[in-house]
Amino acid sequence: MTAAVRLGVVVLCHGDLDLVARLARIWADGGARVAVHVDAKVSAARLGGLRRALAECGDIIFVARRHRCSWGRFSLVRATQDAATDLLARFPDTTHVYLASGACLPLRPIAELTAYLAADPDRDHIESVSSRDVGWTVGGLSHERFTLFFPFDWKRRRWLFDRFVAWQRRRGICRRMPSGLSPHLGSQWWCLTARTLRAILEDPRRAEFDRFFRFTWIPDESYFQTLVRRHSAQVESGSLTMAKFDHTGRPYLLYDDHLDMLADSRCFVARKIWPGASRLLSRFPLPVDGRPRVDPPQPARMSRIIDQTVRRRVLGRPGLYMQSRFPRKDAENGKTSAPYAVIQGLTDIFPDFEGWLRGHLSCDVHGHLFGPEGVEFAGRPRIGPGAISADPRIRDRDPQGFLTSLIRITDRMQVFQFSPRDNQALNWFIATDPNAHMLVVTGAWKLPLLHSGMPFDDVRRVFAQLQRIELEQLDVLNSLWVRARLHHHDLGEFLRHPLPILQDVLLQIDPHSVPVAALPAMRDPTGLDGMLRRLRNSGLRPRLTGEDLPAADLPITERTAAE
Repeated sequence: MTAAVRLGVVVLCHGDLDLVARLARIWADGGARVAVHVDAKVSAARLGGLRRALAECGDIIFVARRHRCSWGRFSLVRATQDAATDLLARFPDTTHVYLASGACLPLRPIAELTAYLAADPDRDHIESVSSRDVGWTVGGLSHERFTLFFPFDWKRRRWLFDRFVAWQRRRGICRRMPSGLSPHLGSQWWCLTARTLRAILEDPRRAEFDRFFRFTWIPDESYFQTLVRRHSAQVESGSLTMAKFDHTGRPYLLYDDHLDMLADSRCFVARKIWPGASRLLSRFPLPVDGRPRVDPPQPARMSRIIDQTVRRRVLGRPGLYMQSRFPRKDAENGKTSAPYAVIQGLTDIFPDFEGWLRGHLSCDVHGHLFGPEGVEFAGRPRIGPGAISADPRIRDRDPQGFLTSLIRITDRMQVFQFSPRDNQALNWFIATDPNAHMLVVTGAWKLPLLHSGMPFDDVRRVFAQLQRIELEQLDVLNSLWVRARLHHHDLGEFLRHPLPILQDVLLQIDPHSVPVAALPAMRDPTGLDGMLRRLRNSGLRPRLTGEDLPAADLPITERTAAE
């Protein structure tokens, strides 16, 4: 039997108060208690209109102490603290508190959210990522936001902000974190148990922590994310609110034409809704249909579409020129003398992939030519074609000369394997070479880690290192200057359709290749979801895998046949 959940919601608002009133009613009608904090910049007349609109709702209260909230300032944290304190004081039997904005629209019935929380009532849902492990923030300040002082508003006093940061860097200023805290970052929108939230608000050292975070940058993305690690034993490092951001860090507005994608996502709450999206506001939250469903959110498809949109916006369409990204013509007369192929991640998925591939292509199929232990020529000779040495020290003195010589010296197409474990010196060279064919499956290196048998701390360290390397490589592959014929898939996407993906790539590499009838034996992915969840809950943010992995209990051959 699941525990009873009494949900409280803190709503921070400053803009369209008519939308705020509508959304607050949705929360209250669903059985939640609501504490509304209205920005102090909002006039008394507009606040009075909101109070009158919600006067008959006994489960909605207004926070008495209002703050003038500014982006990236501690005032947002102070408003959240005061609203949560008033909510817990007015409704002491509240078990969970959900932080939302005045533009956060519940997509599923509130009853399904409370049922989902009741399935594991002691778990705190908040994205909490160690600032040292994954540098995912936009704008270049991840760990520095904790070590420098930020007394100036980034939006209103940008000139002073930038120069004060530069002055502190020159002087070598480095603030110390309060003892017992490890800096973490994450989404502002969370759902905490009342026990954890009270522990944060009533911490004997709260005044010390508040003084420190008052001068950090964007503390609403680090205050609760850091302190939850001090007080919670069960952190689910992920937000229940779907909030997507563009390449500049600005949140996407959701319009009526996002309706079907939002319904398919099965997310509980979405941010940020355009006030004029009448179809969204009339469709959501979805009505209760029988017994509440407790299936988790599935935002993978929508995330993938938005990520593709981001790349399209940043890179532009082929052949479409505009002033902001007019290309500089490449002055080189060809980087290499003939086509070649680079296949990344397949040897991690299929241990015998190199031999299998050799049976399907009329090419020279090598192993990892840039592996750290040595050059893996086909057949593993110590001296390769054209008397090229397999010694990695010789290769690494001139990686570009090594590759161009190998391609030029033979009359057959060269195909080799690649991995984040290999020498990354030629990432730009290969990505900007029109002769290169590339099949990149990101996140595949996680499968060997799954079966490595290493202690978890070592797995976490290696995981963070390889993920960082692959993210840096993807910055290259997503750049404007890529000329290689690139096929990029994450691990989840590839495992769903391995045969057609491989068949398409092999036909482009070698039009006379042997048709793919069966795939080689695959590493067992059982336990991958558990490993990723454990890494995420330890403060590391796994990426590059895809959120829609196929069922791990089906062999790859059976899944392919079923498709």
